[in-house]
Amino acid sequence: MATSDNYELRDDQIPVFLINGFLEAGKTDFIKFTMAQDYFQTEGTTLLLLCEEGESEYDDATLEKYHTIKIPMEKETDFNAENLQALQDKYNPERIIIEWNGMWNQDDLLDGPMSETALAEQQGRAPEYELSMPDSWSVYQIITIINGETLDLYLGNMKSFMGQMLRNAELAIVNRCDNIPKEKLVDYRRKIRAMGQNAMLVLEGKDGEIPQDTLPEDLPYDINESSIAIKNEDYGTWFVDCMDNPERYVGKELTFTAMILNRNGSPADEVVPGRMAMTCCAQDMTFLGYVAKGEPSLLSQFKTRDWAKVTAVVAMEEREEYGGEGPVLEIRELVHTGPVEETVTF
Repeated sequence: MATSDNYELRDDQIPVFLINGFLEAGKTDFIKFTMAQDYFQTEGTTLLLLCEEGESEYDDATLEKYHTIKIPMEKETDFNAENLQALQDKYNPERIIIEWNGMWNQDDLLDGPMSETALAEQQGRAPEYELSMPDSWSVYQIITIINGETLDLYLGNMKSFMGQMLRNAELAIVNRCDNIPKEKLVDYRRKIRAMGQNAMLVLEGKDGEIPQDTLPEDLPYDINESSIAIKNEDYGTWFVDCMDNPERYVGKELTFTAMILNRNGSPADEVVPGRMAMTCCAQDMTFLGYVAKGEPSLLSQFKTRDWAKVTAVVAMEEREEYGGEGPVLEIRELVHTGPVEETVTF
């Protein structure tokens, strides 16, 4: 588990590492491997909150060696501030690892957009339950572990749960990829990157990481052209590929149709053109767009939700939105147009 360079804990905060995934995804093996790494050693106590038992288990000798106390969490509602504060008072942990049950609603714990609390507020009722953590607990890193052999099943039947696990993930690891055709891995990569836009994606086989530049190109346009017209149905493919490989779009002129978003507090020379996308389910819509810059006199002619044909050249800039360097579109032309009715899907 790497630590985030952009995130600093206060002295009174305890870092929480949230490891999620479905049963038999390999969460326990990942945690055991990480516990043995030099960079993860600590003299203080690690509190391991175990939400389900899989094939792999933690032996007492390993837990003792790495100053780790395992606490079974039998039900979702065990994650309430009072119960967790009692564990903190009893064990005084230096850090906390949560091996999360993939069938539990992670958004409830993080108070995300699909949480029971948020849903209840939207429906004007009291929440049926409320998960929470003590104020001193701070989620430091979220890592999603995925079994490549069963990924088709979960994408087909439990995509909303996958969306929860990937939405805030910093790292997503798809293991057991040896017997999966490369064309299928390309499809998996696109869908996972759409659901977890901020996650670094790693594909693994029995011999280690599979270099993603060995996977076949699956682009519906010629990436070697200096000017690329992106069709409406190809917007999602372009967005994800530009997210993964921004350097190969730098200096290229792109043309596409998008909805304009004017963000509160943004400079007069910035807008975000993009499209709404259904990344996991109809209730979980996401706006996919990149920051774009242009003449204020031109941009002022477009309100939020206006549709436009965008012609822009791709550049790279250090941006807070990206947590570092990312693509910025330098607008050459912006023309009012009709809306694109189809939602982007993956």
